Amino acid sequence: SQSEQQIVSSQLECVQSIRDGVLEEVRCTESDRVTLFPEQGSGAETQTRSVLKLMHVEKETLHRKGDSEDLYVTDILYEREVTKREVTGAEVTELVWKLCLAHSTSYETADLFMTLVFELRHLSLEALRALWQRSSFKCRDNWQPLIDALPSCATEACVVLMKDLIASGEVEEDKVDYFFWSFAFIPNPTLGMIESLAPLLKSPRASQSCFLGVTALVHRFCSAHSSCGVVPAVQSVMRTLGKFLGGNCTVQNPEHLSKMQLVLKAIGNAGLAAAALAPALSSCAALRSHPMEIRLAAVQAFRRIPCSLRVSDLLPHIWD
Repeated sequence: SQSEQQIVSSQLECVQSIRDGVLEEVRCTESDRVTLFPEQGSGAETQTRSVLKLMHVEKETLHRKGDSEDLYVTDILYEREVTKREVTGAEVTELVWKLCLAHSTSYETADLFMTLVFELRHLSLEALRALWQRSSFKCRDNWQPLIDALPSCATEACVVLMKDLIASGEVEEDKVDYFFWSFAFIPNPTLGMIESLAPLLKSPRASQSCFLGVTALVHRFCSAHSSCGVVPAVQSVMRTLGKFLGGNCTVQNPEHLSKMQLVLKAIGNAGLAAAALAPALSSCAALRSHPMEIRLAAVQAFRRIPCSLRVSDLLPHIWD
């Protein structure tokens, strides 16, 4: 049938000329043929020839000195001009009100929200707590702009306020998880952040996001401080996790098994700080009486511990 015939056929042929590793010339010929009625041999054909030549090479491009004075090298992260004036709590409160009144999908709302995030970074803990007392209200669509802006603030004062809100139960459960997950993205965590968050791990209500969010923060802190293992706040976090292990990860019931797997994952998350728990992890992995899930989780917890500690006396031949 006619549908099985090739109606359009094309061909492209190029010849490149290269000298000393530089492409000097390209000559291309493209042919396109359209056959409307194959049985009659009728159709149309076009042929296009193109030539691309290298005309000259500039050895260097000169710029006036004045053109480069305002240039600098940076990454592609979003930047905003530094606020030189002092930001007050009253101004930020007014900003939250404006966000509530703005249309939720407008460009104005996006700009106001970004402004709120950057201005929160200039407030002290006392000013943030006062702001929360004035601006913890919900907008007409049940939105709380301040709750959504706090995780992007990434200052020690904002983290402490988030911890206070979590501990007091003033935020909904899904927002609590949102808070904890945001800790993994704080670029420069401080000692004060870890000191503030460490007690949350001891709570009977500590969730998976709590264990993983706090230990991710510890990992990022230790990546910038090689001697983090001697920092009291970091030691407090690791002692809390070590107590859950109980020396050799013995579990009594399925619920305890699930919690033990979470703790082992959190220890692996902590990175350098987990080096002190290497002997306990080795014991957890070596005991053949343990469920296979626990032994595997204990081995995986070594993933960020320095190789110098992964020696045979700490991690024996557990699969023999």
